[in-house]
Amino acid sequence: MAGMRNSYDRDYIGFATLPEQVHRKSVKRGFDFTLMVIGETGLGKSTLINSLFLGDLYKNRVVPSVTERLERTTQIEKKQMEIEERGVKLRLTIVDTPGFGDSINCEESWRTVVQYIDDQYRQFFTDESGLNRRNIQDNRVHCCLYFIPPYGHGLRQMDIDFLRRLHKKVNVVLVIAKADALTTNELKRLKANVLADLETHKIDLYQFPDCDSDEDEEFKQQDRELKESIPFAIVASSNLVEVGGRKVRCRTYSWGCVEVENPQHSDFIKLRRMLISTHMQDLKDTTQDVHYENYRAQCISQISQHAMRDRSKSKRESVSSNDTVSETDRLLLQKDEEIRRMQDKLVQMQEKLKTNTILEMNKKNDSVIDV
Repeated sequence: MAGMRNSYDRDYIGFATLPEQVHRKSVKRGFDFTLMVIGETGLGKSTLINSLFLGDLYKNRVVPSVTERLERTTQIEKKQMEIEERGVKLRLTIVDTPGFGDSINCEESWRTVVQYIDDQYRQFFTDESGLNRRNIQDNRVHCCLYFIPPYGHGLRQMDIDFLRRLHKKVNVVLVIAKADALTTNELKRLKANVLADLETHKIDLYQFPDCDSDEDEEFKQQDRELKESIPFAIVASSNLVEVGGRKVRCRTYSWGCVEVENPQHSDFIKLRRMLISTHMQDLKDTTQDVHYENYRAQCISQISQHAMRDRSKSKRESVSSNDTVSETDRLLLQKDEEIRRMQDKLVQMQEKLKTNTILEMNKKNDSVIDV
């Protein structure tokens, strides 16, 4: 046994502890996550957030009167809290949008939200390009919960206009609010209509990553259930009621109660599992690798084009100031113009490639569903 142990020790290098090193470093540093919630007043956004993270972020909120709501514009309201669970710290930022959809004219409700998302990308790009890159604070929106009212037959025109401007900038997850207002058949019909509207208007929601082949069957089943539940039908409540000898969160009616964490009553458990337990890191990775990279590529392309135009303009001015134009200067100007045209074509090709990639992913998902 001693000889075998010595042989093992000689063959052991030690890099197998790298995951443990990364884990210790990550836990020590903590994690950041920014969640944006968008929807009309009264759809239960605050209640859902309090139920998800077991806190009370809105205890000091003042509900505006009807007259004030009609004249309100969309605003940005940030709330932060630190949560610790089993030694892991999470710095959570909730970005709320009071006033969204409350006014009579809601055509410009999207502008404030889109500007805020772009501002966070711009700030991160500026910090990333600066000298002090070690302590960059990530305030980018990693996920957006968009609330759909239970009334209606699908997405409204306001919803469609907003999502078309938002779905390429942030991970969008749709939530049907106060789903206990609908019967089972009505809820199925609403979900089908919403998915049909998304496909008609080519709106992309957050795509769950496919399971690896080596995952266990239970995890694969949970992944299938999450994908089949989109959009999530939610019932939220902060009231604890004793039912069957145990305390549960539920909405109480004269005929009984609707349990928040009962899968037969609500998709709350599935939403919480997706948002916190299984896909939080993937939401952050998708924000970094897809949405932010698209914004970063556009910024670099614009900076290059502006620099090229400024250089061409300065050269033209210097050439025009001379009486004789040398053949070398003329060739340089032609080359600059050719490079500018090539850059424009490159940007067009990148947009076309991105569109084709999205179409291929949609076809792949459709084929998987058919199978």
